Amino acid sequence: MEVKIGVQFAPRELVVESAQSPAEVEKAVIEALNSESKILSLEDEKGRRVIVPVDKLAYVEIAELVTRTVGFTAG
Repeated sequence: MEVKIGVQFAPRELVVESAQSPAEVEKAVIEALNSESKILSLEDEKGRRVIVPVDKLAYVEIAELVTRTVGFTAG
């Protein structure tokens, strides 16, 4: 699954490919917003961790990873 994180004052969004379900990512975001630490921490498919201060979040987009076909198809 693909998670896009918009960070204030950053020219590009962060893109994380996560093995977590959309519900798990949504729960992590909500918990980070309500926690005292105010830190969002997500882990990608390779075990790398992305940590973002909640007060710098602009948006979090959660989407299923789309596989793209290459070449021509006969219709």
